[in-house]
Amino acid sequence: MKPSTKFALGAAVILGSVTLLIVEGVKQTGTYFLTPTQLVERTQQDPSFHDVGLKVAAKVVKGSIHRDDAASRVDFRISDGTHEFPVTYVGIVPDTFTDENDIDVVVEGKFDRNNVFQATDVIAKCGSRYEAAWDEQAPTST
Repeated sequence: MKPSTKFALGAAVILGSVTLLIVEGVKQTGTYFLTPTQLVERTQQDPSFHDVGLKVAAKVVKGSIHRDDAASRVDFRISDGTHEFPVTYVGIVPDTFTDENDIDVVVEGKFDRNNVFQATDVIAKCGSRYEAAWDEQAPTST
């Protein structure tokens, strides 16, 4: 075999191996990012989609938060206005996590076969941007 043929064959094997490693790495670390409606539709179309790691962006349903401080467990419901489902999370939630003002959350975890989202992480968006209070007595120019 010619040296140039050996070089081309070796380069093709190395390039193919690197490509395979990149594709597999992206598959393992890639995470779906869905809304509740997209998640419900996806699991209805493909039941094997249950128990796949993903993130869901939604709003916490008002009055749905139930805390078990002894077990560091929080149960709540999320919705996008069309579909709603329960979420279970064990851990400490952020201070901004409330159900009083339609708080936006991103939950990461798996949607189990009982249609309960088992969260491994909860990220709560800040309820509103900071606005400084107006001073009651504004300075006057003299």
